Amino acid sequence: MNQRYLSFGILSGDLLWSTLAMVGAIVLRYGSDWRKIDINAASALLPFLASTWVIWTLLFLSLSLDGFRDGWRLSAVVSQLLLGVGGVMLILLSGGYLARRYVSRLALVQFCLLLLAGFVLVRIAVYLILRVRSSQGFSKRIVIVGRGRLVRELARKIQRHPEMLCKVVGILAPDDGSSDSNFPAAGPPSVSIGTLGIVDTLVAQKIAEVILVLEECVSPELASLATLCRGHRIKVSLVPPLDELYLSRLRLTDLGGLPVLQLSRPGRNAAALVAKRAFDLVLGTLLSVASAPVLVPVALMLRHIKGQAFRWETRCGFHGKPFSMLRLNVDRMASGASRFERMLRRTSLTELPQLWNVLRGDMSLVGPRPESRDRVCRYSEWQQQRLTVKPGMTGLAQVQGLREQHSSEDKTRFDLQYLLNCSVWTDLSLLLQTVWTLATRSGERRDLPAEIGTQNEHLIPVKVQREILDNAHRP
Repeated sequence: MNQRYLSFGILSGDLLWSTLAMVGAIVLRYGSDWRKIDINAASALLPFLASTWVIWTLLFLSLSLDGFRDGWRLSAVVSQLLLGVGGVMLILLSGGYLARRYVSRLALVQFCLLLLAGFVLVRIAVYLILRVRSSQGFSKRIVIVGRGRLVRELARKIQRHPEMLCKVVGILAPDDGSSDSNFPAAGPPSVSIGTLGIVDTLVAQKIAEVILVLEECVSPELASLATLCRGHRIKVSLVPPLDELYLSRLRLTDLGGLPVLQLSRPGRNAAALVAKRAFDLVLGTLLSVASAPVLVPVALMLRHIKGQAFRWETRCGFHGKPFSMLRLNVDRMASGASRFERMLRRTSLTELPQLWNVLRGDMSLVGPRPESRDRVCRYSEWQQQRLTVKPGMTGLAQVQGLREQHSSEDKTRFDLQYLLNCSVWTDLSLLLQTVWTLATRSGERRDLPAEIGTQNEHLIPVKVQREILDNAHRP
């Protein structure tokens, strides 16, 4: 589905719902008997409705509030809409005060609450419709050519974008003589993508697009496959190497039929850095005051139990500079921890003292989580890019469920995605998503080793590879 049409449809639904929400707010405020409604008081709310149309349209277009920009996640949708509707509410109240438009504040509050609920329901309805259309066979069938972690990541990202109406039905691994840990040794024999009849198999299975995941350069075999697919009207897409894809803005230029892909790194101006530091100081101070009634009793109890409430841990921060990170005196992965300590660890209350590091300037509220010297010393050049900003108490990797025991490479993917779209708006959204993540976290399942969490990721690729390879061997 065309992203532009989808966004226009969601925006149209939002504007229609805002009208219904205003009617609902008037009914809630003045009653359902229209003959008894104060017409003057009700009509005074109409300019606020018109202002909402304009404000929301501007916010929607500038911030991509359709809910599918970075992949469908309900927590991200709700947090972004909550911030957007809150901004609308603030502008309406401020504008009404400055314009001396004295209307029912209760009606405006009810209007904004209805807006938030309706906007969330509009996106959930669109998501469900897309899933139904996909299950009914309206999705485009895709085959990925490549091997390794980038292939799995691409398949997961496609799955998280239901608005694309795409379904990965197979993975073809180039027969370069190497083994791929994604596929078990007991599986079918490896088949070269240049095997006679493989394109006929793609056509027979109604494959609409082939995505080539490039690890190094395009081999003659891949080039031949691309040419044959285009000859059968199968679209061909290319994915550049992982280290060039992240933390880059892409621009494609056509130079007389020669495609040139330009990679540029977004710059961060001084104003943005000052705004982020001010954001950390203001919100960090407020959170410190708000968390004190919880943190102080917990610290006193830990001091009584273990003799020490806090501990300092050495972490690497901005540009890899070591600093002392403060946290509660609770072991991260201790098997014999008490129920009280497990509760603190599960709810991440152990990390609250790091607000002190935020106020000191060692850390930020949102950013890549700081890691130990041992890990940082093993960073690749690609992973070292996460050290170009201050570390944070939470970040995009954390709201995705990644924690201390997960690999640095997995977290770097999300951290660099955050750096590409870093802003105060993104920070606020991630803080709200962190609350959602902590509230919905169950038990200790997030504390399992990273390998356990990814063991089943290869099952779908194995299944679809077997399907394609079996079909390729059939006469």
